[in-house]
Amino acid sequence: MQALTTDIDYKSLCEQLQAENTFLKQELAQLKKIIFGSKQERFVANDAITPEQLSLNLQAEAIAAVKITDAKKISYTKLTKEITPAKLHPGRNPLPEHLERREQIIEPADDTSLLKKIGEEVTEELEYEPGKLFVNKIVRPKYARLTGSSGQAKPAGEGVLIAPMIERPLPKAIAGPGLLAQICIDKYVDHLPLHRQMERFKRDGVNMAYSTLTDMVSGTCSLITPLYEALKNYTLRLDYLHADETPIKVLDKDKKGQTHRGYFWVYHSSVEKLVLFDYQSGRGREGPQQILQNFKGFLQTDGYSVYDFFKEKEDITVLHCMAHARRMFYEAQANDADRSDYALQQFASLYAIERTIKQQQLTPEKALQLRQQQAIPILQSFGQWMKEQYVQTLPKSTIGKALGYSIERWNELSIYATDGKLNIDNNPVENSIRPVAIGRKNYLFAGSHEAAQRSAMLYSLLGTCKLNGINPFIWLRETLRRIATHPINKIEELLPQNFKLNNNQ
Repeated sequence: MQALTTDIDYKSLCEQLQAENTFLKQELAQLKKIIFGSKQERFVANDAITPEQLSLNLQAEAIAAVKITDAKKISYTKLTKEITPAKLHPGRNPLPEHLERREQIIEPADDTSLLKKIGEEVTEELEYEPGKLFVNKIVRPKYARLTGSSGQAKPAGEGVLIAPMIERPLPKAIAGPGLLAQICIDKYVDHLPLHRQMERFKRDGVNMAYSTLTDMVSGTCSLITPLYEALKNYTLRLDYLHADETPIKVLDKDKKGQTHRGYFWVYHSSVEKLVLFDYQSGRGREGPQQILQNFKGFLQTDGYSVYDFFKEKEDITVLHCMAHARRMFYEAQANDADRSDYALQQFASLYAIERTIKQQQLTPEKALQLRQQQAIPILQSFGQWMKEQYVQTLPKSTIGKALGYSIERWNELSIYATDGKLNIDNNPVENSIRPVAIGRKNYLFAGSHEAAQRSAMLYSLLGTCKLNGINPFIWLRETLRRIATHPINKIEELLPQNFKLNNNQ
């Protein structure tokens, strides 16, 4: 009986197992970094790495040429570091002058009636009183007109004189504009869920049902809906926007016992300092496609494939985020330290140019000139280097994926250098999203799709306040006082970015 024989390509199998082993090691290293490592992506190189040093053949020759007998004794001279005198502490910063001063005078216990005052010691301490609720009692006296102009008595009900009621944000609610504003600020700026606010009110002896608080937030959003629409229209008329998305859990009546994964699509203007949140139930391209249907200009994204649709539109130029490309090389250091370090050095050089632009506060024209002189040569040589290195790496390795990601998007990653107003990365919009990430850890989910959209409205307007250095409480309180009587054709005057122009608070 003839034995069965099987031809096995041991070399191919060995290469396959070696590649799988390398991939698993990279996955393990990445997992350890996520659990135990630093979240910073700062890179500091000890020595400059040249492309020639990255040649694997040269490295192999160098290793083979090293012998133990070539070791030499190293002598060194110990230098004594000069001890510089410690700088004196500048002292405590003075307390702001606008804060209320409550003076407390402490006289000596001895009799001072026959003594002459020669000065005083002043000590200031910062104190706090918990915010308190108070009742704004509105009284409108009623007067009866007993006689008419001819001296005859008027019929009953025709002679009552009373002042008209002042405009209130929510006429049927017990809350005034300040309380409405504070409830929204506590949840969407300071991330305090409504049920925690309810417990805080109980400590002050005021019992408000959870449904009452939600109705207050809902009513506030109904009032500021025209403002949100005005912000949306203004934002979409701009010619440069950052775009990103972030998930939010939403209760769905069609999914009992489960939450729906919705998304905030966020559009940010780093030039005009404003942000727009738009809630969509999914992460498909339908959301941005609908809201950006009339947009024209530069659209900066993180490379998510949904945005590739806009590359086909003649009036939109899509550019990508350099920070995302850099992050992949940072994560590839455990796989290929030499190539990763060289790439990170190039990214560091590009970001050094951006720091110069920011520190010197260069105009877009000057920024463009500097980028043309310094950044473009780096981008060109760096792009060519990545193509040369990619063919020498395994495509599925971490370094191979990092190279492939950047090579595929290098044109979009380099567009920022062609216009001085553009950013090198998408960090501005990601900074606007961070408060949402903190907030959803506290309130966990939105109560409905409508509630998620109301959250998007408040995140938009209050986030724009932050970008413009506006106190969100003052802006929202004053807006709620005025919006009911404000002309709809002048609604943009109430937007946060215009608040400083109209108010001196």
